[in-house]
Amino acid sequence: MELFYETIENLHSMLKEKKIKPKDILDAVYKRIETVDSKVKAYLLYTKDIAYKMAEEAEDRIMKNENITELTGIPVGIKDNMVLEGVPTTCAAKMLEGYKPPYTATVLKKLQDAGAVFTGKLNMDEYAFGSSTENSGFFPTHNPWDLTRVPGGSSGGSAASVAAGMCIGALGSDTGGSIKQPASLCGVTGLKPTYGRVSRFGLIAFGSSLDQIGPVTWTAKDNAIILKYIAGKDKKDSTSVDIDVPDYYKNINTNIKGLKIGLPDEYFIEGIDKEVKQKVLEAVDVFEKNGAVVKKIKLPHTEYAIDVYYVVATAEASSNLARFDGVQYGLRDFEADNMIDMYKKSRQKGFGKETKRRIMLGTYVLSSGYYDAYYKKAQKVRRLIKNDFDNAFKEVDIIITPTSPTTAFKIGEKVNNPLTMYLSDIFTIAPNLAGLPGISIPCGFDSKNLPVGLQIVGKNFAEQDLFNAAAFYQQITDFHKKRPNIL
Repeated sequence: MELFYETIENLHSMLKEKKIKPKDILDAVYKRIETVDSKVKAYLLYTKDIAYKMAEEAEDRIMKNENITELTGIPVGIKDNMVLEGVPTTCAAKMLEGYKPPYTATVLKKLQDAGAVFTGKLNMDEYAFGSSTENSGFFPTHNPWDLTRVPGGSSGGSAASVAAGMCIGALGSDTGGSIKQPASLCGVTGLKPTYGRVSRFGLIAFGSSLDQIGPVTWTAKDNAIILKYIAGKDKKDSTSVDIDVPDYYKNINTNIKGLKIGLPDEYFIEGIDKEVKQKVLEAVDVFEKNGAVVKKIKLPHTEYAIDVYYVVATAEASSNLARFDGVQYGLRDFEADNMIDMYKKSRQKGFGKETKRRIMLGTYVLSSGYYDAYYKKAQKVRRLIKNDFDNAFKEVDIIITPTSPTTAFKIGEKVNNPLTMYLSDIFTIAPNLAGLPGISIPCGFDSKNLPVGLQIVGKNFAEQDLFNAAAFYQQITDFHKKRPNIL
């Protein structure tokens, strides 16, 4: 297999044995980028000079046999809502075009310390508002499995770049399903950690009670490697939790005998694509035939998850985006006659349609007279959704569902129908509202040769359970070994 399509696990082994050098991997990745990114459009910016300097530092570590980690010399792409000092960070928004942050996000600092190599900044839906990466302020990203289709969103650039071999691993962010859903549509493995497991310092905020950074890779084992290095308490982020970080990779145990799996009726509803349902249930059979115990469970408040999410998330987004006013941050309109006019014109020019829509929704639900009716009530129902999961986990160890109700849809198919687009995250939103960890792994392909994703949800801070179950499945299936043929 080409170096750009290898796993972190295999490349680390080759680097340690000095069969290859970090520069060899980076050369292969950038050559791949030159070949296919004009079609996939996963990158907003290449950090080539920085990358080769990091690769030299990684090689120096390896030659001296000092501070070598599983990530030393591994090319990693970065979703463009994580700041890297001196490197333009836009959130795929015209409003932030040209912004160069004066500091580095904690997760990126941790990856630097581990010896990873940064290939560039990846495309996304503007401010992470979307499920298809069509809301990017610059251009849409295309799905490597079918260039006429979306890669999912908002971390579409992250998932597509891994699937296309344009980085070995990537970081995304997940608010309502923005890592898991594109991972499903692009046939890769994507983890949304427990809320508080990974520092959000340096992540440009969407929904502060929901956002979480996580890895996108080919395998669960690679995912476990990255999480090990980015997780942990950060004094710069008061929402990060002070809980020991295990060595997820070394602790992986693929013995699933006796594992109790919950199968919620509410996630196999009418409207789900028949082939998606079939592939997920076939995967459940694989678990059951190998010793797992499958049990039907109820998550009765799931039907309210979309409504709750689009009240809570838009309210928090409206609050977070108030800072982009053309004064402190962002694009400024210099033709305005006065300050109020300048605010209006700057935000009108700098924000895309979906961003404006979410700001208006969020401002409305937070406004005087509507706060109790909408936002406060949504938070109460959010608690009920969390209680459903708490009760379910008294009976089961993990919960398995489809990640997305469909495989990748055509570019332009849903962009003019926001309500239909919002339903793309219907299966990932409820666990996120509860702050739970979830991983999406490929579990087959439909008749159009498009990937199908399986979502595994676990208890708070039980990412190890997810890695164990996912690694077991990937040990006896080969869906994660398939690679797209980009024409």
